[in-house]
Amino acid sequence: MLKGKAAVVTGSTSGIGLGIARVLASKGANVMLNGFGDAGEIEKIRAGIEAEFGVKAAYNGADISKADSIKGMVDDCVAKFGAIDILVNNAGIQHTAAVEDFPAEKWDAILAINLSGVFWGIHHALPHMKKKNFGRIINIASVHGLIASKHKAAYVAAKHGVVGLSKVVALETAETGITCNTICPGWVLTPLVQKQIDDIAAREGISVADAQYKLLSEKQPSKQFATPEQLGELAAFLASDAAAQMTGVALPMDGGWTSQ
Repeated sequence: MLKGKAAVVTGSTSGIGLGIARVLASKGANVMLNGFGDAGEIEKIRAGIEAEFGVKAAYNGADISKADSIKGMVDDCVAKFGAIDILVNNAGIQHTAAVEDFPAEKWDAILAINLSGVFWGIHHALPHMKKKNFGRIINIASVHGLIASKHKAAYVAAKHGVVGLSKVVALETAETGITCNTICPGWVLTPLVQKQIDDIAAREGISVADAQYKLLSEKQPSKQFATPEQLGELAAFLASDAAAQMTGVALPMDGGWTSQ
Protein backbone atom coordinates (compact mmCIF):
# COMPACT_ATOMS: atom_id res chain seq x y z
CA MET A 1 0.00 0.00 0.00
CA LEU A 2 2.83 2.42 0.84
CA LYS A 3 5.68 0.58 -0.87
CA GLY A 4 8.66 2.82 -1.50
CA LYS A 5 7.19 5.82 0.33
CA ALA A 6 9.44 7.63 2.81
CA ALA A 7 8.01 8.53 6.22
CA VAL A 8 9.26 10.58 9.18
CA VAL A 9 7.53 9.87 12.49
CA THR A 10 8.55 12.14 15.36
CA GLY A 11 8.56 10.80 18.89
CA SER A 12 8.68 7.25 17.55
CA THR A 13 11.09 5.43 19.84
CA SER A 14 8.17 4.30 22.04
CA GLY A 15 4.41 4.50 22.51
CA ILE A 16 2.07 5.88 19.85
CA GLY A 17 4.86 7.01 17.53
CA LEU A 18 6.53 3.60 17.49
CA GLY A 19 3.17 1.93 16.85
CA ILE A 20 2.56 4.24 13.88
CA ALA A 21 6.09 3.74 12.50
CA ARG A 22 5.72 -0.04 12.68
CA VAL A 23 2.38 -0.02 10.86
CA LEU A 24 3.70 2.28 8.11
CA ALA A 25 6.70 -0.04 7.73
CA SER A 26 4.36 -3.04 7.54
CA LYS A 27 2.68 -1.37 4.55
CA GLY A 28 6.04 -0.95 2.79
CA ALA A 29 7.14 2.54 3.80
CA ASN A 30 10.75 3.34 4.68
CA VAL A 31 10.71 5.03 8.08
CA MET A 32 12.82 7.63 9.83
CA LEU A 33 12.52 7.17 13.60
CA ASN A 34 12.99 10.07 15.99
CA GLY A 35 12.97 10.48 19.75
CA PHE A 36 14.94 10.09 22.93
CA GLY A 37 16.07 6.95 24.70
CA ASP A 38 18.91 4.52 25.17
CA ALA A 39 21.04 4.39 22.00
CA GLY A 40 21.34 0.61 22.10
CA GLU A 41 17.59 0.13 22.51
CA ILE A 42 16.84 2.55 19.68
CA GLU A 43 19.25 0.68 17.38
CA LYS A 44 17.54 -2.57 18.33
CA ILE A 45 14.15 -1.09 17.39
CA ARG A 46 15.51 0.31 14.11
CA ALA A 47 17.17 -2.94 13.07
CA GLY A 48 14.11 -4.91 14.14
CA ILE A 49 11.84 -2.90 11.84
CA GLU A 50 14.17 -3.50 8.90
CA ALA A 51 14.38 -7.22 9.59
CA GLU A 52 10.66 -7.72 10.23
CA PHE A 53 9.22 -5.67 7.39
CA GLY A 54 11.97 -5.66 4.75
CA VAL A 55 12.11 -1.87 4.52
CA LYS A 56 14.78 0.72 5.25
CA ALA A 57 14.70 2.25 8.71
CA ALA A 58 16.86 5.09 9.99
CA TYR A 59 17.06 7.16 13.14
CA ASN A 60 17.54 10.88 13.65
CA GLY A 61 17.71 12.33 17.15
CA ALA A 62 16.42 15.79 16.21
CA ASP A 63 15.24 17.97 19.10
CA ILE A 64 11.65 18.79 18.12
CA SER A 65 11.78 22.02 20.14
CA LYS A 66 14.38 23.43 17.70
CA ALA A 67 13.54 24.45 14.12
CA ASP A 68 17.09 23.92 12.78
CA SER A 69 17.19 20.43 14.27
CA ILE A 70 13.90 19.58 12.58
CA LYS A 71 15.23 20.84 9.23
CA GLY A 72 18.24 18.56 9.67
CA MET A 73 15.94 15.58 10.24
CA VAL A 74 13.87 16.32 7.11
CA ASP A 75 17.04 16.76 5.04
CA ASP A 76 18.40 13.50 6.49
CA CYS A 77 15.25 11.65 5.41
CA VAL A 78 15.54 13.02 1.87
CA ALA A 79 19.25 12.13 1.74
CA LYS A 80 18.69 8.56 2.97
CA PHE A 81 15.39 7.70 1.25
CA GLY A 82 15.25 10.14 -1.68
CA ALA A 83 12.08 11.90 -0.51
CA ILE A 84 9.79 12.73 2.38
CA ASP A 85 6.34 11.52 1.38
CA ILE A 86 4.73 11.13 4.81
CA LEU A 87 5.29 13.31 7.86
CA VAL A 88 3.73 12.19 11.13
CA ASN A 89 4.09 14.88 13.79
CA ASN A 90 3.64 12.86 16.95
CA ALA A 91 6.22 14.10 19.49
CA GLY A 92 4.70 15.70 22.55
CA ILE A 93 5.13 16.39 26.25
CA GLN A 94 2.71 17.12 29.08
CA HIS A 95 2.56 18.98 32.40
CA THR A 96 -0.48 19.54 34.59
CA ALA A 97 -1.08 22.51 36.88
CA ALA A 98 -3.71 25.18 37.48
CA VAL A 99 -3.38 28.21 35.22
CA GLU A 100 -2.15 30.48 38.01
CA ASP A 101 0.43 27.90 39.10
CA PHE A 102 1.67 26.92 35.63
CA PRO A 103 5.48 27.26 35.43
CA ALA A 104 6.71 29.50 32.61
CA GLU A 105 9.36 27.00 31.51
CA LYS A 106 6.75 24.22 31.21
CA TRP A 107 4.43 26.45 29.17
CA ASP A 108 7.27 27.36 26.82
CA ALA A 109 8.46 23.75 26.44
CA ILE A 110 4.99 22.36 25.72
CA LEU A 111 4.23 25.03 23.12
CA ALA A 112 7.68 24.56 21.55
CA ILE A 113 7.38 20.79 21.08
CA ASN A 114 3.63 20.23 20.78
CA LEU A 115 2.85 23.14 18.45
CA SER A 116 5.92 24.92 17.08
CA GLY A 117 7.60 21.58 16.38
CA VAL A 118 4.61 20.59 14.25
CA PHE A 119 4.78 23.87 12.35
CA TRP A 120 8.49 23.60 11.61
CA GLY A 121 8.19 19.99 10.50
CA ILE A 122 5.52 20.98 7.98
CA HIS A 123 7.44 24.13 6.99
CA HIS A 124 10.54 22.16 6.08
CA ALA A 125 8.77 19.13 4.52
CA LEU A 126 6.39 21.01 2.22
CA PRO A 127 8.96 22.16 -0.38
CA HIS A 128 10.06 18.53 -0.88
CA MET A 129 6.47 17.34 -1.11
CA LYS A 130 5.55 20.06 -3.61
CA LYS A 131 8.38 18.97 -5.91
CA LYS A 132 6.70 15.55 -6.19
CA ASN A 133 3.16 16.91 -5.96
CA PHE A 134 2.54 14.31 -3.28
CA GLY A 135 2.55 14.41 0.49
CA ARG A 136 0.68 13.18 3.51
CA ILE A 137 0.97 15.28 6.66
CA ILE A 138 -0.57 13.57 9.67
CA ASN A 139 -0.57 15.46 12.94
CA ILE A 140 -1.20 13.58 16.17
CA ALA A 141 -3.13 15.96 18.39
CA SER A 142 -5.48 14.66 21.10
CA VAL A 143 -9.10 14.83 22.16
CA HIS A 144 -7.69 17.92 23.87
CA GLY A 145 -7.39 19.47 20.43
CA LEU A 146 -11.22 19.44 20.38
CA ILE A 147 -12.26 19.77 24.03
CA ALA A 148 -10.62 20.75 27.31
CA SER A 149 -9.77 19.36 30.74
CA LYS A 150 -8.72 21.21 33.86
CA HIS A 151 -5.04 21.75 34.66
CA LYS A 152 -3.87 21.22 31.07
CA ALA A 153 -3.75 24.81 29.80
CA ALA A 154 -0.58 24.51 27.72
CA TYR A 155 -1.40 21.08 26.32
CA VAL A 156 -4.97 22.02 25.37
CA ALA A 157 -3.82 25.31 23.84
CA ALA A 158 -1.12 23.56 21.81
CA LYS A 159 -3.35 20.73 20.63
CA HIS A 160 -6.15 23.13 19.62
CA GLY A 161 -3.43 25.00 17.74
CA VAL A 162 -2.41 21.83 15.91
CA VAL A 163 -5.98 21.26 14.73
CA GLY A 164 -6.18 24.86 13.46
CA LEU A 165 -2.74 24.71 11.84
CA SER A 166 -3.73 21.51 10.02
CA LYS A 167 -6.74 23.26 8.51
CA VAL A 168 -4.61 26.14 7.24
CA VAL A 169 -2.10 23.73 5.66
CA ALA A 170 -4.98 21.77 4.11
CA LEU A 171 -6.37 24.93 2.49
CA GLU A 172 -2.97 26.06 1.24
CA THR A 173 -2.30 22.65 -0.38
CA ALA A 174 -5.88 21.86 -1.48
CA GLU A 175 -5.07 22.04 -5.20
CA THR A 176 -2.01 19.82 -4.89
CA GLY A 177 -1.46 16.13 -4.19
CA ILE A 178 -0.72 16.97 -0.55
CA THR A 179 -3.14 16.45 2.33
CA CYS A 180 -2.96 17.46 5.98
CA ASN A 181 -5.10 15.82 8.65
CA THR A 182 -5.17 15.45 12.42
CA ILE A 183 -5.73 12.36 14.55
CA CYS A 184 -7.14 13.08 18.00
CA PRO A 185 -6.61 10.10 20.34
CA GLY A 186 -8.29 9.68 23.70
CA TRP A 187 -6.67 7.39 26.26
CA VAL A 188 -4.06 5.17 24.63
CA LEU A 189 -2.20 2.54 26.64
CA THR A 190 1.42 3.65 26.37
CA PRO A 191 4.26 3.46 28.91
CA LEU A 192 3.46 7.04 30.02
CA VAL A 193 -0.22 6.21 30.64
CA GLN A 194 0.72 2.97 32.38
CA LYS A 195 2.79 5.05 34.79
CA GLN A 196 -0.29 7.19 35.55
CA ILE A 197 -2.28 4.00 36.23
CA ASP A 198 0.43 2.63 38.51
CA ASP A 199 0.55 5.97 40.38
CA ILE A 200 -3.23 5.92 40.93
CA ALA A 201 -3.04 2.34 42.21
CA ALA A 202 -0.23 3.18 44.64
CA ARG A 203 -1.79 6.43 45.81
CA GLU A 204 -5.27 4.98 46.41
CA GLY A 205 -4.24 1.50 47.50
CA ILE A 206 -6.20 -0.24 44.74
CA SER A 207 -5.28 -2.84 42.15
CA VAL A 208 -3.77 -1.86 38.81
CA ALA A 209 -6.90 -3.20 37.07
CA ASP A 210 -9.14 -1.04 39.27
CA ALA A 211 -6.88 1.97 38.67
CA GLN A 212 -7.12 1.42 34.93
CA TYR A 213 -10.91 1.22 35.11
CA LYS A 214 -11.03 4.39 37.21
CA LEU A 215 -8.88 6.30 34.71
CA LEU A 216 -10.94 5.18 31.72
CA SER A 217 -14.37 5.55 33.28
CA GLU A 218 -13.80 9.24 34.02
CA LYS A 219 -13.60 10.14 30.32
CA GLN A 220 -13.75 7.27 27.82
CA PRO A 221 -17.23 5.67 27.52
CA SER A 222 -15.92 2.50 25.86
CA LYS A 223 -13.82 1.88 28.99
CA GLN A 224 -11.17 0.49 26.66
CA PHE A 225 -7.90 2.00 25.52
CA ALA A 226 -7.17 2.76 21.92
CA THR A 227 -3.93 1.10 20.87
CA PRO A 228 -0.87 2.48 19.07
CA GLU A 229 -1.52 -0.12 16.36
CA GLN A 230 -5.06 1.15 15.77
CA LEU A 231 -3.73 4.70 15.47
CA GLY A 232 -1.09 3.40 13.08
CA GLU A 233 -3.74 1.81 10.85
CA LEU A 234 -5.65 5.11 10.75
CA ALA A 235 -2.44 6.97 9.86
CA ALA A 236 -1.72 4.43 7.12
CA PHE A 237 -5.20 4.96 5.69
CA LEU A 238 -4.69 8.73 5.67
CA ALA A 239 -1.38 8.18 3.86
CA SER A 240 -3.03 6.05 1.18
CA ASP A 241 -4.62 6.96 -2.15
CA ALA A 242 -8.02 6.16 -0.65
CA ALA A 243 -7.74 9.28 1.51
CA ALA A 244 -6.65 11.64 -1.28
CA GLN A 245 -9.78 13.79 -0.82
CA MET A 246 -9.62 13.84 2.97
CA THR A 247 -7.83 16.97 4.11
CA GLY A 248 -8.21 19.42 6.98
CA VAL A 249 -10.08 16.80 9.02
CA ALA A 250 -9.69 16.15 12.76
CA LEU A 251 -10.49 12.49 13.49
CA PRO A 252 -11.06 11.40 17.10
CA MET A 253 -10.18 7.85 18.16
CA ASP A 254 -11.43 8.13 21.69
CA GLY A 255 -13.99 5.46 22.58
CA GLY A 256 -16.77 8.07 22.54
CA TRP A 257 -15.07 10.67 24.75
CA THR A 258 -15.91 13.65 22.52
CA SER A 259 -19.47 12.40 21.93
CA GLN A 260 -20.48 13.29 25.48
